[in-house]
Amino acid sequence: MNAVRRGFTIVELIITITIMGILLTLAVVNVSTTQVNARDDSRKSDIEAIASNLESYYIGGTDNSTVYHTYPSLSLIGNAANITSYLRDANINSFLTPGKTDVTQTFLGSTNAGSLPSIQTAAGVTPQPTADTYVYQPIASDGSVCQAGNTACRKFNLYYYLEGSHSVVKLTSKNQ
Repeated sequence: MNAVRRGFTIVELIITITIMGILLTLAVVNVSTTQVNARDDSRKSDIEAIASNLESYYIGGTDNSTVYHTYPSLSLIGNAANITSYLRDANINSFLTPGKTDVTQTFLGSTNAGSLPSIQTAAGVTPQPTADTYVYQPIASDGSVCQAGNTACRKFNLYYYLEGSHSVVKLTSKNQ
């Protein structure tokens, strides 16, 4: 007598569902990692663009400035108009972290007081950069943070956070 088998056994269904669950989990993890890496790459690109604009300012100042070989003080921070008045060729989107739209909340100035080298470490910068912020730290010739209005900013540091490695990275000016 030939028995006709219809459908799957419960064991076959459990094995199939388990394999599909494992494959789905692997796919979700890979997509998540890819998104983190893309945001980190965007941050690196943004910081390099900001640094390039700051170096251009160092070389040429502003349209109505006769002061050269300095970087903008913390006067640069505040709003998009401040940034574009100092950095005439800047793309304001470079100052925005991935997924954000308000430059006043993403591009922050260092509030450190004191002198180098204590303020010039990634661990010592205040505020600490997060996945949603970049921190600009202009440095005067005496080693202190250049406050707003100071025109003798001789160096700068830019700090940003990498989600993939959970670390803060510092980019320094070419004239350190």
